[in-house]
Amino acid sequence: MKKTLFISIISIAIATIFSITGCQKEPKAYGKADHTPYPIGQCLKELSTGSELYRNQLIDKIEVFKSKRMMYAYSNGKKVFESRMSLGKNADKGNKLQAGDYRTPEGTYKIVRKKCDSRLYRSLMISYPNAQDIKRAITYGVHPGGYITIHGQPKWNADGHGDAYTLAHDWTEGCMAVPNKKMTYLWHRVANGTPITIHH
Repeated sequence: MKKTLFISIISIAIATIFSITGCQKEPKAYGKADHTPYPIGQCLKELSTGSELYRNQLIDKIEVFKSKRMMYAYSNGKKVFESRMSLGKNADKGNKLQAGDYRTPEGTYKIVRKKCDSRLYRSLMISYPNAQDIKRAITYGVHPGGYITIHGQPKWNADGHGDAYTLAHDWTEGCMAVPNKKMTYLWHRVANGTPITIHH
């Protein structure tokens, strides 16, 4: 029995690594959406050299409060960042349980990857699912999903003119979406391994 459970956990974890669910939708804007991809050459170059990170200004903790739609970040115990955000469109229905439920997870995670995203600006991937998420999914016989990130805006809102619209709606598949200017701030100050706690 224990061996079967262990194999199930490993199988789900491996499948999750290759999962691309989580942030595939864009908000339906009040105007015609611009699906032109973001240029990512410079972004990739920065990542390859590590030059995107302001190492003397690092954030050491991120906190998210789903019910308030607010994100905060801290450095040495001092709040240095706050932002309104959008969540998964079913975020008010509780903790994320499975792939495709459009809910934003709750729990303690870490930033595990920085990604130059051609469609939703830049993104910070979190370590969802954690052990508790996987165990809960197994209990219900479902796949926990994955690829949950903090990311910016779609290309049509690259300059922020539509922030009031996007921030008034929950439109992701489970991710946390902030304005691009806020995403840029995080991008330069959040390293892989930074803890993030997502509260109800």
